[in-house]
Amino acid sequence: MAKLVTQGEAKQKMILVALGSNVPGTWGSPRETVQQAMAELNRPPLRLVKASRLIRTAPMGRHDQPDFINAIAIIATGLEAPELLARLHDIELQADRRRSLRWGPRTLDLDLLDHDGRIISEADGIRTLHGPMVLPHPGIDSRAFVLGPIAEIAPDWRHPLTGKTAAEMLAELGEGDVGREMPDEGK
Repeated sequence: MAKLVTQGEAKQKMILVALGSNVPGTWGSPRETVQQAMAELNRPPLRLVKASRLIRTAPMGRHDQPDFINAIAIIATGLEAPELLARLHDIELQADRRRSLRWGPRTLDLDLLDHDGRIISEADGIRTLHGPMVLPHPGIDSRAFVLGPIAEIAPDWRHPLTGKTAAEMLAELGEGDVGREMPDEGK
């Protein structure tokens, strides 16, 4: 059973966004798409604070598709969580994202993982274009390819519900695939 963390225990302020792409689109290859998405995360009213290395990971859910290029970004913004999620969806659309198949191939996937430790459940009734808003993102603790990059760029971050760091959750997963680092182009 997950331990509910009190506000005092989850003081860190941090907005985490996961980025992923596995098919070419308007912005080019999956690598180019993730890089362009990072640039979009650095346009007002957003500011890119820090980004992880790019990693290549096997697809989750449906395995009959190309590997993903993934990364995690820390951003800053004055936008509240619903407005930020809408902005992330706008960026996905700019990258020609089409939502037709759950866990299927996509030009760009941007997931709001955590918004300053805010906890939002389906019961809160906050609706987005694609369903109810839930924060923190419900898949964080089970995805090594998310936890590894978070541990890399935000070692002090703690899950708003459990109080665990990304490294602690990663250790609990055991042999989860954290992905393979993508070398810089031209090397």
